[in-house]
Formats: sequence, structure tokens, C-alpha cells
Amino acid sequence: MNGKSRIHYGWLIVLAGTLCIFASIGIGRFALGMLLPSMSGTLKLTYSEMGFISTANFVGYLVSVLFAGLLVRKVGTRILIFSSLLFVGISMSLIGKAEGFLAVTVLYTLTGIGSGASNVPMMALVSAWFVRHQRGKAAGIIVIGSGFAILLTGKLIPYINKSTGPEGWRLSWLVLGIIVIAAASVCMIILRNSPEDIGLLPAGSTEGTRRDIKSGSTAEGSIYRKAIIYHLGAIYFLFGYTYVIYATFIVTTLVNERKFSEAAAGNFWSWVGILSLLSGPVFGTLSDKLGRKSALITVFTIQTLSYLLIATGLPGGFLYLSLVFYGIVAWSIPSIMAALVGDHMGVEKTAEAFGFITFMFGLGQITGPTVAGMIAENTGSFAGSFFMAAAFTSTAVLLTAFLRNPGHEH
Repeated sequence: MNGKSRIHYGWLIVLAGTLCIFASIGIGRFALGMLLPSMSGTLKLTYSEMGFISTANFVGYLVSVLFAGLLVRKVGTRILIFSSLLFVGISMSLIGKAEGFLAVTVLYTLTGIGSGASNVPMMALVSAWFVRHQRGKAAGIIVIGSGFAILLTGKLIPYINKSTGPEGWRLSWLVLGIIVIAAASVCMIILRNSPEDIGLLPAGSTEGTRRDIKSGSTAEGSIYRKAIIYHLGAIYFLFGYTYVIYATFIVTTLVNERKFSEAAAGNFWSWVGILSLLSGPVFGTLSDKLGRKSALITVFTIQTLSYLLIATGLPGGFLYLSLVFYGIVAWSIPSIMAALVGDHMGVEKTAEAFGFITFMFGLGQITGPTVAGMIAENTGSFAGSFFMAAAFTSTAVLLTAFLRNPGHEH
């Protein structure tokens, strides 16, 4: 393959990336909610234990994302993604053999470690394979893997459970683990650490490509001495804190406060998975065209409207408008942030920098639902929690407005 090929190899990297996120985040994390009800019946799990299993996965994820950049330098992106996905697939398969809470918790912590160690280098790889004005689009396509996984697990797991009975969750874990291992193998075949490995320049290259590749103003020195990394981390924290409040409590709100049936609420939520398939490509491409700052402000504004619509208790169509607003931007911010980190940090520092801001994002994911649950416990409603989410996304709009263009951080 040469630089004049009609389809640049970078788009095969994107295809593999979509599969990687489908496996590591989509299956590795989002399948749990579908499996916990049947698992709790067999293993006699309490609500606290069910929550702790989910938290353990986040803890594993947080630990691994901090070291992802170092691991990329040690073993290379391709090998790290393959071995991490293999780790996810094997640990998930073994959960199907677990006989108690402790075993599930330990194994699902390992799943989280593998998820983080594959997600961060995959998103960072975009900066190596694409010039700046195509990174948002590429990252946007990659992140829709999570949406595909939500759709798959939403159909596959109930089918397996219905076909095999109360112990069906064990087969579900095994099948999902095998799917992840298969994804790891495909990624190993397709992925390359850089375009130079196969004699190419990044996709979208022009005469100025060399300058574009090195244009991250903070490419030299420790990332932790750069103010921009903490600015980006704060924005990503606010996204993690807020989006997961809606994801965690919207169905409960519809059932308990709006008197939806569980089936109706479930159908309501399933549309998020469908709508989310557009979020990454649309807003990632928008960030390439209009700039990262404008795209982020747009997304956070739409999220704010979504949270306000559900918080104010408005009837009927406003509920569905809230759903639409949430779904159309669901995976957009991770794709924009991945591109933004590459713009500011340069190719060599992207994995380490994206790992750090993903750690901040993860802290938000853990903290948000905890605080939102406490507010609901004290007030008897999730309205206050959604108002809080709207306030935090409004804060994110302000923080984003103060972002400087690459090369002007100091």
C-alpha cells in the first residue's frame, strides 16, 4: 500500500478502533447492567454488593489509565491494545465460573484494568494516524463502538438468559468474553503503531504535514507541568460527573416519579443507544470544521438543556426531547477530547496526557452518581440531582470558553 491509495490505511485503524471500544468499553463495562439482575438471584448479591462490583471495575480502570502512557512507551500501542483486550476477554469469561461476590469483584476489577489499558492508547492513536483537521471525525467514528455494544448486549443477553434459565448469565459472560477475544485478534492483525511503520504519512497529509505532526506546543517536557492538562482534565471531569447521573438514574426517575412501566422506560432508554451512533461522527467532524472549542460548547449546552428538561418535571414531549438531546451528544465529548489532547500535546505525549484526563473523567464517573443519590435520598426526588448536573455542564461551558488554541497555553 502506498500514499496514493484511494482509502488510506488510517481508516482501517479507525475500523479496528471502533471494534476495540466496542469490546473494551461497550462490552467490558456496559454489559454489567444487563447481567446483574440474574447474577444477583444466583449469587444472592445485595444491592450494596452489586454497586461495589461496578465500582471495582471503575477502580481498575482508573489505575490502568494512569499508567497507559508509560505502557505505550514500553511495549507499543499495538501489543498493549491486543494484550489488554485479551485480558478483558479472559477475565469476563472467568466471571461465568464465579461462585460468589469476592470472585466476581476481583475478576471484574481485572476487566476494568484491561478496559482502561486498551481504551486510552486506542484513542491516542488517532493523533498519530490523522492530521489535525481529520482527528475529530476519526475519533468520533471510533467511539460509536460503545453504542453498538449497548444494542448487542440489549438483545443478546435477554435471549441467552431466556434460552438457558436462571444460570444463563454464566453463558452470557462466556460468550461476551469470546467476542472480546475475537476483537483482540482482529485488532492485532490490523493495528500499526504509526503510519511510518508501513511507509505512510498520516491521513489527510499535505506539504505541511510534518509541521502539523509536531505542532503540539507542549510536546516537550513533562505534561504535568503544563496548565492546559489540568484545564482539559477539569472539563473532562465535569463531563464524567454529569453524563453518568443521567445514565444511572433516568430509568429509575421515569418509573418511580413519572409512573412509566419498566418496559416503557427500558424502551425509552434503548433509544439512547440508537441516537448515540450519530453523536461521535457528527460532533467529531463538527469539531474539525468549526474548532474544538465551539463543538464542546455546543455539546455541553445541549446536555444542559437535556438535564433541565428532565429536572423541571415538564410533561410529555419534553421528556422525549430530553432523551433526544442526551442521545445525540452521548459519545461526542470523548472524541473531541481525544482530538483536542492531540492538538495541544503532540503525538508523542498524547497517550500519557489522554490517560491523565481520562483519570479525571473516571473520578467524575464515580463521584457523580454518589452525590446525586444522596441528594435524591434527602429530597425524595432526582430533580435536584438533574439540576446539579445542569449547573455543572454550564460550568463546563464557561471553562471551555477560556480554552486557548494550541500554541497559546502560556
